[in-house]
Amino acid sequence: MDPIKIERVYTTYAGFYDKVFGKVFHEGRESAIRNLNVQPNEHILEVGVGTGLALPMYPRHCRIVGIDLSEGMLAKAKEKAGALGLDHVELHRMDAGAMEFEDDSFDTVVAAYVVTAVPDYRKVVNEMIRVCRPGGRIVMLNHFSNGNKMIAAVEKVISPLTKHLGWRTDLSLNTVLEGTSLHVARKQSVNPLRFWALVECVNGKAGQTNGNGAGHGIPGYVNGNGGAGISSGNGQEQYSPEHVH
Repeated sequence: MDPIKIERVYTTYAGFYDKVFGKVFHEGRESAIRNLNVQPNEHILEVGVGTGLALPMYPRHCRIVGIDLSEGMLAKAKEKAGALGLDHVELHRMDAGAMEFEDDSFDTVVAAYVVTAVPDYRKVVNEMIRVCRPGGRIVMLNHFSNGNKMIAAVEKVISPLTKHLGWRTDLSLNTVLEGTSLHVARKQSVNPLRFWALVECVNGKAGQTNGNGAGHGIPGYVNGNGGAGISSGNGQEQYSPEHVH
């Protein structure tokens, strides 16, 4: 997918995105943020902030940085932040595949409907890992290709068509996680027909533990044996801290 074309497509979407996609994807965004259990002064990066639909959902005791490549989308997000007085939010135009942040800048990175809508998902995922601190959280809300062979075949056929609309349908979660330091801690299906997945990962890059097996200040994380895991805190099924294969 061509980055210039994608930026143009999403800038075109900006004028009607909220009305067309806002309600459809609201449940997924709400689920993602509700389950974060955001702590005071937690530093959160939202990659692909779009028109800022999720910004009012974050508590005001944290710090939010949102980035997007589309000028049109970002303009709408800035309007929302200004109208709602979201002083804890910063917004920047930035390429998610080449972020301008220092390593380990954020406690949590959230990417909603992003990895299948970028020219190079590997660059974006690697950048999210880089700017997220060791042991921090990376949350992806996205459609990933279905394990059902019939549905997967359909997704592969229509993917060249949907690329013209700004996203692809043939990318699997296994492919996204392969070769990374991300460990899946929780995964649930969300949105209409449950075709979208909310995947919460622990950033297991070097330096994850602090030498005594202690956690990293976000309740629910445990790493007493050098591993990591997340308790969802709401009785939902929990996943072991390993890649899904």
